[in-house]
Amino acid sequence: MSGQVMPCSPQEIGSLFLFEKLTPEQLGRLCSKGRVERFEAGPVYTEGEPATCFFVMIEGTVVLSRRVGGDDVEVTRTSQPGVYSGAMQAYLGDRVRQLYNNSMRVTEQTRFFVLPADTFAAVMQEWFPMAVHLLEGLFFGSKSTQQAIGQRERLLALGSLSAGLTHELNNPAAAAVRATATLRERVAKMRHKLGVISAGPYPREALANLIEVQERTAELVAKAPTLSPLEAADREDALTDWLDDHGIPDGWRLAPTFVQAGLDIDWLDQVAAEVDPEILPGAIGWLNYTVETELLMDEIEDSTTRISHLVDAAKQYSQLDRAPYQNADVHELLDSTLLMLSGKIGSRIEVVKDYDRTLPKVPAYPAELNQVWTNLIDNAVHAINSTGGAGTLTVRTALDHDRLLVEFRDTGPGVPQEIRGRIFDPFFTTKPVGEGTGLGLDISWRIVVNKHHGTLQVESEPGDTRFQVLLPLTAADDYTPEEPA
Repeated sequence: MSGQVMPCSPQEIGSLFLFEKLTPEQLGRLCSKGRVERFEAGPVYTEGEPATCFFVMIEGTVVLSRRVGGDDVEVTRTSQPGVYSGAMQAYLGDRVRQLYNNSMRVTEQTRFFVLPADTFAAVMQEWFPMAVHLLEGLFFGSKSTQQAIGQRERLLALGSLSAGLTHELNNPAAAAVRATATLRERVAKMRHKLGVISAGPYPREALANLIEVQERTAELVAKAPTLSPLEAADREDALTDWLDDHGIPDGWRLAPTFVQAGLDIDWLDQVAAEVDPEILPGAIGWLNYTVETELLMDEIEDSTTRISHLVDAAKQYSQLDRAPYQNADVHELLDSTLLMLSGKIGSRIEVVKDYDRTLPKVPAYPAELNQVWTNLIDNAVHAINSTGGAGTLTVRTALDHDRLLVEFRDTGPGVPQEIRGRIFDPFFTTKPVGEGTGLGLDISWRIVVNKHHGTLQVESEPGDTRFQVLLPLTAADDYTPEEPA
């Protein structure tokens, strides 16, 4: 938007605090290269447009705002003469993309001294060369530091996740190894027992009945009911008594295995009815090995399935072989992140999932949202641990008007009011030295706000801190999400 061009007075612009130390010659040059413009109430420039001018307000009222999601958030409103905005980084030249990083409007008739960006860059480099070098060093140094520490933050998160994943994988893998070794031993004993039975003076019909009982027993193991500890103890006592009454040695050792497999006295009665008395002790021992092998194979299956689920969760978390931008189910992303972080969360923190499963998929960069979930969960766990290590982490999803809400609520000490406005600033951290870089929330903010056009906000009081991520349900006009394969 262009304003009405007016005469430029060196004395007037020299009265502004930004120019008050300039010489008359320098003020004259500014007036000859720049201009004074008067704007009526309304917009002056818009965030994201090429930054072509440097604006210094002479009189009036300006409002600066930033685009957050679908809303313009006011960040500054002032009537102080001399305030400036616009192409403030023009002196960096082509090394930085020159765009307006906010929007400016005026609420009343306002006059500006307007200097073209290339002229502003030229006078800065000519009049203040040392200051320009210092500003360049500050800008690029800060940017390099932020990138380096951002990479370090991601590496630390990756290391923590790798340690947690290794811990989670170790348990089922060790269980599978133990079960396999035990299974090998049981199968060997079962072959030996079968050899003893088959070498005895038993008719073929008795052996055929025994094989049939074995098949039925294996089927029963697969359908074993879940018993309470009291029910299991009562059934063990009953089975032990039955085995003792029928002359089966070591009945107290066999009974727990049969109970775990869901077998009861009715099953033992059926076995006794179909097997000759002289073969019964050997048959019970052989069937015990059958039951143990079935239980061990179930254990191996459970362990390997657990490993498979962990690998799937790791792939879901890292989004390997997935389109970078797609319609994603946030619940799958949250579950995979919680699983990856389960080792870090520990057993003393209760995790409550309050999901609205009716929510639709949202267009997103899933791998980057997982980074957001990781940072927010990590902060919540740190907060809870700072109060003794026991507490509750609640992850909630819901529909909030036309956006999807993901909320992380912890029972930690809360975020003090005096620092609440700074927690999303780069390098700001409340963690002890060496435990935090201060970029987790900054990275999360940029992923949610800049990349997903959403909102990241916090509500906090002692014992109830809630970080809320609000994501749009539809894609921006310039993005087309892919459906996950």
